[in-house]
Amino acid sequence: MTVMTPAAADRVPAGTPAVGSGSVVLRALLRNKLAVLALAVLVLLLAAALFAPLIAPYDPNSQDLLLRLRPPAWQDGGSGAHPLGTDQLGRDMLSRVIYGARVSLLVGAGAALLAGAIGTVVGLVSGYFGGWADRVLMRLADIQLAFPALLLALAIVGFLGSGLWYVILVLGFTGWVSYARVVRSEVMSLRSRDFITEARAIGVTDATIMRRHLLPNVMAPLATIATLHVAAAVVAEASLSYLGLGVPKETVTWGSMLADGQLYLGTSWWVAVFPGIALMLTSLAINITGDALRDVADPKAYRR
Repeated sequence: MTVMTPAAADRVPAGTPAVGSGSVVLRALLRNKLAVLALAVLVLLLAAALFAPLIAPYDPNSQDLLLRLRPPAWQDGGSGAHPLGTDQLGRDMLSRVIYGARVSLLVGAGAALLAGAIGTVVGLVSGYFGGWADRVLMRLADIQLAFPALLLALAIVGFLGSGLWYVILVLGFTGWVSYARVVRSEVMSLRSRDFITEARAIGVTDATIMRRHLLPNVMAPLATIATLHVAAAVVAEASLSYLGLGVPKETVTWGSMLADGQLYLGTSWWVAVFPGIALMLTSLAINITGDALRDVADPKAYRR
């Protein structure tokens, strides 16, 4: 058996399923014009969320009943002061849509990070050690999958109460299974490779092997799953807020705006349509980006 030096053991071996260099990834993404458009939409949404106090023309909760249900600027009775019109309480729709992006993106990113952390640890342990640890952890995953995710989230939020961080925790703890299964599958295919065997032979600990050798090789599929999970979490948060079980009512969210506007669809369509469009574009852009990342993570994508 070839003896592997400690320095060589720390390197990620060539030919593992990791994504290529940053320049290769960037070139592959730029060839996909739809992905470029989706990334541009996401950048605009992120900028709007980060700089909402500077971009939004009004306080999103500022009410003026004299201006209630004003139509968008291009319709009769509309005003350039409120380009997207006002809602039933005279609040500026453009400001509320901008501020709603903050909650949606924060919940989506927070839930994906939490679920990814839990699922990655579970998948690494399950795939690397196998045996009883694998059986126990995968049966827990099966139990979780037996419950519809949204119904489970509704039950937990109903028990804990509404709140931004509660929603993030709930969506994170109900979304780890997909990460765990993918990581487990990748680790099981890697643990018998020569570089793992050689690392064990020179005395590298299991924790170090998982952290330095296995984890870097599962980052590509993890990035793809995380991107798609952000979109699912954004929609789930909007669903919870629509049902009144998400964040508190005083916090602007697209889901609560949809709930408020459903009564006015026949007369003041803009109250529900604009937050619905924002939610649809966000989810669509994230999913397109996730599909593009999945294509880039496939080594065959570089040869197209």
